[in-house]
Formats: sequence, C-alpha cells, structure tokens
Amino acid sequence: MSHQNYSAERPLHIENIRAEVRGYPLRPAKRSKIAAIPDPETCRYLFTVFTGNRWMELGEREPESKMLFGEFWHQGELCMLFADTNVGKSVLAVQIGNSIAHGKTIAQFALDVKPSKVLYIDFELSTKQFYQRYTHPQGNYSFTDHFLRAQFNPDAEMEGNYSNYDEYIIAGLEYKIKQVKATVLIIDNISCLRGGTENAAVALSLMKNLKALKTDHHLSILVLAHTPKRRNPGSALSADDLHGSKLLINLADSAFAIGTSNADQRLRYLKQIKQRSIAQVYGEDNVCLCRIAKPQNFLQFEFEGNSHECLHLRTRNMLKQELLTQKVVELSAKGLSQRQISRELHIAVGLVNKLMSR
Repeated sequence: MSHQNYSAERPLHIENIRAEVRGYPLRPAKRSKIAAIPDPETCRYLFTVFTGNRWMELGEREPESKMLFGEFWHQGELCMLFADTNVGKSVLAVQIGNSIAHGKTIAQFALDVKPSKVLYIDFELSTKQFYQRYTHPQGNYSFTDHFLRAQFNPDAEMEGNYSNYDEYIIAGLEYKIKQVKATVLIIDNISCLRGGTENAAVALSLMKNLKALKTDHHLSILVLAHTPKRRNPGSALSADDLHGSKLLINLADSAFAIGTSNADQRLRYLKQIKQRSIAQVYGEDNVCLCRIAKPQNFLQFEFEGNSHECLHLRTRNMLKQELLTQKVVELSAKGLSQRQISRELHIAVGLVNKLMSR
C-alpha cells in the first residue's frame, strides 16, 4: 500500500491550527518553483542563416583585409602580442602605434591604411619612463597628434552601477574611444584588465567585452600579455605560452609573440602564433630577427632578416655550459686556480679559461 503525503495538500490555515495545538511554530513547507518554459521566439536573432552561395556573395562584397603590421595584424582584428617581461613588448607596441598614426611602414611590414587615430592605453610606464624612451640630448621625438596615450589613474573611485572594477575600466575605455574617435586601440597590458586572475570565466568575460568594443566602434585592437615566468627556453613559442587562460588566445583573431634568442641575449625574434586573415608567413621556419635600438630619440625594434626558430632555442649543450660557467665562477671565488678547477670539474684548462673570460 502506497503512502501519500496529505500534509502537502492541506490549506495553510489548517496547518496553522495543527501547529498551535502541538505548540510548535508554523514552518510552511517549501513549495517547488515551476520552471517557466522559455519562449523560442526570444532567440530568433541569435543566428543568421543563409545558403552557402549567399554567404559567398556577401563575402565577395566585403573589402579585402588591410594590413596594419604586415601579416602579423590586420584591420578589424583583436590581436594578442605576448612575450616575457623586459623583452620589449611595449617598445614594439608604441612603434606599431606610431607607424599607424603616421601612415608609415616599419621595415618590410606592409601598412595598407591611411594615417589613423591610435589610442594607446598604458598601464605600465610612468610619465617619466615614457619620456626617457623618446628623448635625446639633441631633442625630443615629435609624435603626430593621431597618436594618443592614456595613463591609468589608480586612485579613481568606481562610480555608477557596475558589478565589478573590470566593467568600470571597460566603460572608461569606451568613453575615451568615442571621445577621441579612435579607430585603433592598443592595451598595455591585459593583466591590468583582469585583476591578475587566471580564472577562465574572467578571461571569457574580458574577451567578450573587448570583442564587443571592436564590433561596436569598428576598432582594430592590439592587446599585450605575458608568457609564464618558468617557460621552458628550449621549446618553440606556441599558444600554450600565453600567461593565464588559453581562452584569451582562442577568442582572439590573431596572435604573435616575441622570443629572446639564446644564441645572443640581445637578439629578439617575432613569430606568428595564430592568424585568420592570411596564411602563416612567419612561422617556426621563418621568424623575424630584430634588436632593440635607439637611434637618437626613438626607442625601437630594428629588423635584421629571418631565421629558423630552432637556431635560437636553448639546447642541452647550452644549458650544460651555463651550469659549468656557474660552477667555475663559484670555485674561482673560493680561490682555486684554473688548473685546480680543471681537476675538480674534470674539464680541460682551456675550457676553464674560456668560461672565466665570459
């Protein structure tokens, strides 16, 4: 015989009487909420459907994607530029922004647009640090008025109905974009927008906000980011080297990275990591070599040709030599002669001499 729960069907006033007789306070039973059935009509604009041939017609009418920094970054893209700390991300980003603002190319990298209004959001450098990069005893560099730099004010208190500070910053970006009528936005760097967190949900929300800015204001966006501190210097640069959630690069239109050559610590190389507008040109077999230089009053990258990435990665022999050098220096500091160090480490005296002279 099945047992039914009749109490669930009693009217509220009956339950109240029963509770008073027993001397207990009334605790009404929780009633389950009936889920509202969603109306499919509210989703009717979520997808746009045409035949394949219709999409081909629409695609043919759209203008060709124009280059902003050669094959690395195209007009209308949300692009990621990432590298280790102190490798030169900001130096290159300002150089690219200045190039677009002037309408002048950098080295062999094509620029297909006329001089454009660039808004550079700088979370990294102070006013003095920025000044020192573009000054010289003979005079300061003269930026075009199309290049606008914005410095973050950390003391500004959040006003308005924003759920978090990241939303407040995005709203501030949008305000300045409309105010200066910028068509190119460069953000240095993304960790300041996401509060230092690596949470995937935060990354997804951030990328959605940036893509919305791009679409709503017809922007081209370049965002700077870091690689992990403990990155293996013997492995090729890849999408896995972007610090934080991989969603950042998955939702970007394109991405490229700056690597440091282990053959020459002053040498840098650029490598395409992701591209949608064009086939890969600067992959692992054709990275762009460059050095940071300051001819007079403008700190910049100077390009020296192309190379295979494997020639600039740390090999086992390099690592072994670095460890040996460290041991030689330590033993020398203890007062051991080169011959004594040679016997201690079981290496030739000539090699000891070579390692000590570095």
